[in-house]
Amino acid sequence: MMKTIASLALALGLASAPMAQAASHADNTVKLQLQWVTQAQFAGYYVALEKGFYDDEGLEVTILPGGPDIAPPQVLAGGGADVMLNWMPSALAAREKGLPVVNIAQPFKTSGLMLTCWKDTGITSPQDFKGKTIGVWFFGNEYPFLSWMSQEGISTAGGEDGVTVLKQGFNVDPLIQRQADCISTMTYNEYGQVLDAGVSPDELVTFKYEDQGVATLEDGIYALEEKLADPAFKAKMVKFVRASMKGWKYAEANPEEAADIVLEFDETGAQTEEHQKRMMGEIAKLTAGSNGSLDPADFERTVATLLAGGSDPVISKKPEGAYTLEITDEALK
Repeated sequence: MMKTIASLALALGLASAPMAQAASHADNTVKLQLQWVTQAQFAGYYVALEKGFYDDEGLEVTILPGGPDIAPPQVLAGGGADVMLNWMPSALAAREKGLPVVNIAQPFKTSGLMLTCWKDTGITSPQDFKGKTIGVWFFGNEYPFLSWMSQEGISTAGGEDGVTVLKQGFNVDPLIQRQADCISTMTYNEYGQVLDAGVSPDELVTFKYEDQGVATLEDGIYALEEKLADPAFKAKMVKFVRASMKGWKYAEANPEEAADIVLEFDETGAQTEEHQKRMMGEIAKLTAGSNGSLDPADFERTVATLLAGGSDPVISKKPEGAYTLEITDEALK
């Protein structure tokens, strides 16, 4: 019975003072969905949490780790998070399929994605990929690769004139075990894992997407369009982005401390100090040069790369309203 009366009171707008306070208190909470497990790739957010940068803005931030079974766009769509981190190809594909996600900030200026190949395969340029087996991550991460091959005029259907695509798990085994001639690696993660397996850099040749002119934006901050229509949510995002970028710039300047902070938040105990410090050093190179604001030229390049996907493009038309500079313009004042 009490529940019914409380519901009725709420329905009539007669919320008691404590309830009204609770409602306004809840407005300070932000749930951030990461793309992957707790690691230095996300150091800026953990640093902002640990150093009190979110507290300074009056925010209560919860960082939700990702994993192989977690798709950030689905979490966002289901209301499980207020903001997510996502690679732009994945976000734009989700947007075209009907989930109106909007990039509100872009802490990563450059891409860390590359192919790492055995040198003894004779591969010296992308044209040498023909007839080879290449490990590619899926779940949205395959889009930059497919676009790149399309621009090179190389089929991904196998055969002597095409590449055989191996659906790569999130490890480097296919290269080490010689199941693939090349695999997908991030400068800050899997490349180091290949070296940790006892391979010398001299035995490898790498192709950075950034150097090949097919880089797409990674690790942007995205929110839902309908939420951004609410001025209170928008104001909260300004605070969130401002504090997050403060965290990122602190992490860049203090990579060892940032790695230590990440390790404190790693509840799985899976990460090692050596690996996280190496990762943070590489991540700092990718966030360098970004104040958090998306450069429209970088957006245009990403879109052009994705539209060049040949017969099966990632997106079929140029997206409208896929990013906003309003949040960062306000946050960076």
